[in-house]
Amino acid sequence: MKVNVPDLNVPRVVIIGGGFGGIRLAGALKNAPVQVVMFDKQNYHCFQPLLYQVATGGLEPDSIAFPIRKMFKRQRNFFFRMAEVKDVRRDKKTICTSIGEISYDYLVLATGSKTNFFDMEGLEVLSHGMKNIPEALDLRSLILNNFEKAVLTSDLDQRNALMNFVIVGAGPTGVETAGALAELKRFILPADYPELDLRRMEIHLVEASGEVLPGMSPDSTQSAHKALEKLGVNLWMNTRVEGYDGAKVTTNTQKTLTSRTVIWAAGVKGVNLPGLEEFEAWGGRVKVDQFNRIAGQDNLFAIGDVALMQEEKYPDGHPMVAPVAIQQADILARNIKSLIYNRKLKPFAYRDKGTMATIGRNKAVVDVRRFHFKGWFAWIMWMVVHLFSLAGFRNRIVVFVNWFWSYVTYDRGSRLIMDSFKRKSSVDPPQPKVPEVLTKEEPNSEVVESVG
Repeated sequence: MKVNVPDLNVPRVVIIGGGFGGIRLAGALKNAPVQVVMFDKQNYHCFQPLLYQVATGGLEPDSIAFPIRKMFKRQRNFFFRMAEVKDVRRDKKTICTSIGEISYDYLVLATGSKTNFFDMEGLEVLSHGMKNIPEALDLRSLILNNFEKAVLTSDLDQRNALMNFVIVGAGPTGVETAGALAELKRFILPADYPELDLRRMEIHLVEASGEVLPGMSPDSTQSAHKALEKLGVNLWMNTRVEGYDGAKVTTNTQKTLTSRTVIWAAGVKGVNLPGLEEFEAWGGRVKVDQFNRIAGQDNLFAIGDVALMQEEKYPDGHPMVAPVAIQQADILARNIKSLIYNRKLKPFAYRDKGTMATIGRNKAVVDVRRFHFKGWFAWIMWMVVHLFSLAGFRNRIVVFVNWFWSYVTYDRGSRLIMDSFKRKSSVDPPQPKVPEVLTKEEPNSEVVESVG
């Protein structure tokens, strides 16, 4: 067995984060005269666009995750360490991690983003984000756990609250989650919970702007709006959530929504690190120049969601989406090689390849330049793009088989309540007693320096 020994005579590129940008950059440096060291708190790369399907029982988490070490097993200049980066010490050109310190020649911040609760503490504690696999699994357990509670209670108001859902934010994540829940209501839950009148289950989608999928074309937003209404989703536009106590959602209007499950999809913010605070602009994002260099620094870079690059077309920075991170990683890999060989750097220019979102079975919207697609064809486009974007051939096959099975049988097989589930809410209702008679509701009723 051949041991992978690091070359200490080449520059070290340290990448913090194993998301879309970090993974792409590491791969693009495969044949470069550098030592690539990646740090991440998890040992896998997660395909975040499909997290909502894990949360709603459509997929198991291992089908959208891929081990980072396996991904780079043939790349001789790559080394991975699972650790948390605690501090960046620019004066020493080192980073401090949970397993020790390591020096760098070039440091790339690819830490991505996290849920932005806009400093609303109650919502941060009691609502549920969906930015990683543990959060998605917790949300799945919460949803199913609440239906189990609903079966046991004879209190109609409590039962309705357990069966109601409020999704905050009508971007792609919010729209796709709402559509998935609507399909659960229509095809899955009635068979799983025959004791419940699922007509009482309500799905509310709350958006502060005046339309769903803001940023997409008018044709797509209108199509998505109509499709959601047809699925029975209650749409609340121009409505801003201002609080949540674990049972009731308050808004800037007179509308109050009762629910034990609030899903927060209303925004994200960059994940900056201690030692780089002075470069933070807003929303947790670090200001970079057109070469993705952190302002005024020759060996510090940022890509993806955490990078704020302002252009005439994007005065507030590029969209916080995977294609931006991937394209920035490609250019940065080329520029790091140029720095080593003392060549001219190439500026980054974003190529928008389009936007898409699925609403449900045979329903999706796609914007590609001036072309807009909807319905079954858009749905097939969405599936093909997402399948081929997954890491690993096995994952693509598993996801395809799951989707095909669900389409044919109208079923989802991942409806498990995990033992690790922990309810965020500290306002749980009293434990219900099992009714004497179960009846259906009436219709009305340490790091080594040589390696990293």
